[in-house]
Amino acid sequence: ECDGRRNDAPAGGFMIVAIASGKGGTGKTSVTANLARVFNGPIHVLDCDVEEPNAHLFLRGELIAETEVAIRVPEFDAETCSACDACVDFCQFNALASVGKTPMLFKELCHGCGGCALVCPCDAVREQDFRIGLVRSFSLGMMTLCSGHLDVGVSLASSLIHALKKTIEPGVMTLLDSPPGTAC
Repeated sequence: ECDGRRNDAPAGGFMIVAIASGKGGTGKTSVTANLARVFNGPIHVLDCDVEEPNAHLFLRGELIAETEVAIRVPEFDAETCSACDACVDFCQFNALASVGKTPMLFKELCHGCGGCALVCPCDAVREQDFRIGLVRSFSLGMMTLCSGHLDVGVSLASSLIHALKKTIEPGVMTLLDSPPGTAC
């Protein structure tokens, strides 16, 4: 029996709305903040512009949580590594360079895919956490604002946005203030 909803639509009116544009300075944050203010009920706002988050300037609330976000990056065991460069050849992001006995890692370029550990024939790769930023959560009555803050020098905006989107609460109306452009 049809209840008027699409088969893949969540029950209870749960929606995720993204406010996006192909460039910055078009008013995405203003539109998001105004929609959030007029919504009558619990609402979750995500500031996904992790390089320059600014929704907190329009939606001031009490800081309720601050969570570090990290990805797993390789660490090489010099005793076990044979300098075969299988990991260097595998890395699509040029985060590894062949220098001496063990590869040199550029953490800011690593995407944490784990491929280097998979292709290492000597099992010389361990993984460690590398912080890429923070997710800050604010409470504003029935509104929750979560914003991502990418650390300076880190180019992994999409990884932080993925972590930010994990804060979405099922059953709660959610607005995404998207980053400028189309890359992230």
